[in-house]
Amino acid sequence: MPPLKENIIEILLNSKRINRAQLEDALEVQKQKQVPLRRVLLERGIISEEELLSLLSEQLYIPSLHLGKYKFDPEIIKIVPERLARQYCLIPLSQMGNTITVAVSDPLNIFALDDLKLCTGCTIDIVLSPEEEILKAIDAQYKPQAQDTQQFLEEVALSDSQLQEKATRPDEIELSSAIKESQQAPIVKLVDLMLTQALKQRASDIHIEPEEDTMRVRYRIDGALHDVFHVNKLNQNAVIARLKIISGLDITESRLPQDGRFKVKFEGKEVDFRVSSLPTTFGQKFVLRVLSKANLSVGLDNLGFSEQPLETFKQAIAKPFGMILVTGPTGSGKSTTLYSVLNQLNTPERNIVTVEDPVEYQIEGITQVQVKPDIGLDFSSGLRSILRQSPDVIMIGEIRDSETADIAIKASLTGQLVFSTLHTNDAISSITRLIDMGVEPFLVASSLIMLCAQRLCRRLCTKCRQAIEVPRDFLESIGFTEEAVFYRAQGCKYCNNTGFYGRIAVLETILIDDTIREMIIQKRSIDDIKNYAVRQCGMKTLRDDAYLKVRDGLTTLEEAIRITTEE
Repeated sequence: MPPLKENIIEILLNSKRINRAQLEDALEVQKQKQVPLRRVLLERGIISEEELLSLLSEQLYIPSLHLGKYKFDPEIIKIVPERLARQYCLIPLSQMGNTITVAVSDPLNIFALDDLKLCTGCTIDIVLSPEEEILKAIDAQYKPQAQDTQQFLEEVALSDSQLQEKATRPDEIELSSAIKESQQAPIVKLVDLMLTQALKQRASDIHIEPEEDTMRVRYRIDGALHDVFHVNKLNQNAVIARLKIISGLDITESRLPQDGRFKVKFEGKEVDFRVSSLPTTFGQKFVLRVLSKANLSVGLDNLGFSEQPLETFKQAIAKPFGMILVTGPTGSGKSTTLYSVLNQLNTPERNIVTVEDPVEYQIEGITQVQVKPDIGLDFSSGLRSILRQSPDVIMIGEIRDSETADIAIKASLTGQLVFSTLHTNDAISSITRLIDMGVEPFLVASSLIMLCAQRLCRRLCTKCRQAIEVPRDFLESIGFTEEAVFYRAQGCKYCNNTGFYGRIAVLETILIDDTIREMIIQKRSIDDIKNYAVRQCGMKTLRDDAYLKVRDGLTTLEEAIRITTEE
């Protein structure tokens, strides 16, 4: 039996509603943009959604259903997590024994059905429904959960009457009282609520911030902070105690910053949280970094890289030895990129060792060393010890000093493939940074294989993005000579009215060739090296790559300019 995709292609051609040229064009766009074929067909107006659903229903023998008057069962809705429903645009309708029937708009998406089967443990039957109707149903059926959140917060505040009798200010509460309160059901549920809501909303960080009269909770989603809710000030110490207990922190220490971590199970998957506490005027502030291993198993091909940076990366990691540097500010996705590369290189034939501060993700098959400066285990001493462990691949969390740089470069020249990060504005500036650390130019030239600068830009929400017209002279000024559709962010319920959903990497990569090596040895300026890389090697700068993302409809012009302002 041919794959479902080939069946649908044949169905479309046989229907006479689409010709081969239109289909081939749509398939090419799908390949370039990595989006469902159905979306390309609908966005280009090649076929209407009603026609497509009718055709697929008839030819694939899949029932169709309009959801406008369908009566949903709240118990059935609970079977499928909201995150999965929104991610794959589906909603559960009924359950018979071990079989769940769900409404979907795209029968081609086998990953959706596989994930749903894995999550629920049930067999999945599908019916076809219009995408807009499914999204409206999701908003209507999952909306009560948000109301439950607010109601729960009010209940926690009301249940605290006993605590109010004991103190009028949180700093008057005794430690033993805080510990006791932290173990009571309302506080446990409140902290669990903070975590689960953050995971449902795709947050990368949770900020728990004491203020004079309240405790504010904010989530960082797609790089931007959003107010979520406020916790009664009288619950502050109990919440802090709960966070310290689950994070393994010293509950008696409130004057010094502390670091910890913990794990939770969410929708059948393990999620790590890295915890940082900081004493402030109104109490201890906590920031919880969400470390989801799902981000690391996608492989280089699925990180959303443009064609040129992806090919450059593949060529570089195929080398047996040398140094690869990834640069960028904090939160630019460097760790995700490097961990994805290590995952790709992680085979039984290779001994991969990392030295990190901190170890963000724990990966099976890789030896990871946590830096502990207080006992003398810093990057340089850790790296020396690693070299005696016969490594094939080494990853250094960050090159911070001349000693670490010197050891790393010598390791890359003696048979190891070395990865690390630096804080520079662009890829080529890494050369100057290493030389400024005291590394001889000839060693820099001999060791470097590839340089990469990285940023993250917000991805447009495909449910609500709006096409706009851009003046022709402006397009020509930024190098666009062909027709392109540009979009602006609008905002809808699917993206929490931000206009964006997720983030994508913007890269600047360059393979170091013999000419660049000679220029490094001659101490030529960064501008000279960059001009050569752009003109002779075809290097795309950060802004060039950002503009490609704009051309492909993935982000906005404003976002592309914002993340590349230093250019």
